[in-house]
Amino acid sequence: MNIATFFSQYGLFFVLAILLVFMVLSTRRRNKRMKEEQEKKATQTIPGARVLLQGGIYGTIVEFDPENLDRPAKVEVAPGVVIEVHSQAILRVVDEEQAVTTAEESHTPLDEQTPLDETPLDERANDIRIESAEETRARLERDTDDKN
Repeated sequence: MNIATFFSQYGLFFVLAILLVFMVLSTRRRNKRMKEEQEKKATQTIPGARVLLQGGIYGTIVEFDPENLDRPAKVEVAPGVVIEVHSQAILRVVDEEQAVTTAEESHTPLDEQTPLDETPLDERANDIRIESAEETRARLERDTDDKN
């Protein structure tokens, strides 16, 4: 039996076997990468961490239970506004610099916005301030102490 006869009879099986091996290896690699990302997210998901939710909303984690994922996570989306979301709705933990960059890219420049009042746009832009994770954590602890 020569090579041409072998491939004409068994070539299709040979190609299918190679594709099957490739599919299994790529699936294992993808599963391993996803597991590593989930473990990384679980270690970074702590109160005070800045997160991106599935709906595109940025917020700061107030309460999260990594042991019981059925329990809703509490996320502060604005100062004093805390929402409950399913723990799997947390897409990823974001860096402060990344969140600021993304927020700047998503908004139209102040010069192009219609002013809501007579205050000049430059003065309103100076009032905008983003809390760091440490400042948010400290503020939340103060609020909790005030309630008790």
